[in-house]
Amino acid sequence: MKPTLIIVGLGNPGAAYVSTRHNAGFRALDALHADFGGDSAWKESAKLLSVVAEITIESVPVLLAKPQTFMNRSGEAVQKLVSFYKVDPGIQLWIISDDCDLPLGEIRFRHQGGPGTHNGLRSVVEHIGEGFPRIRIGLGAAPAGCDLAQWVLSVPPVEEREQLERAIQEELPRTVLEHVRDAA
Repeated sequence: MKPTLIIVGLGNPGAAYVSTRHNAGFRALDALHADFGGDSAWKESAKLLSVVAEITIESVPVLLAKPQTFMNRSGEAVQKLVSFYKVDPGIQLWIISDDCDLPLGEIRFRHQGGPGTHNGLRSVVEHIGEGFPRIRIGLGAAPAGCDLAQWVLSVPPVEEREQLERAIQEELPRTVLEHVRDAA
């Protein structure tokens, strides 16, 4: 399948990171796969430096990709995806990431912008530029005096985790559907 749209969720591979705040992008792709994936399976793609799955949203062929390069090198995998599938990043590539500048559980779609303090987005910008749509998942602000890197790599308490997962399971698919319809 040649995808019309590639949606990349940013996160870190490995069991130690599964439930961390910084893996909201991976969990978002799991939610989209559950909603729209049908019988498709996740597959390791060494040449794309990602685990990928094919889904269809509103008759649009979509490739979901979880870079396996670790967060700070996400741009390497994104560049391989863009080059291999020859997609226009300004239209056919969406990046999903966590964002500590948004309130907990808020989902925001933007057509382009800077990376802010997000090292994964910074890596993507370094490899393909700023002109790509992104969906940001709010984590809320880190507590005062807390090391940001340590905080995003920690597992949130139950109440926060439930609010974040509700947003990923409920609001994210609606946001994706709305923008897929606009793009189709």
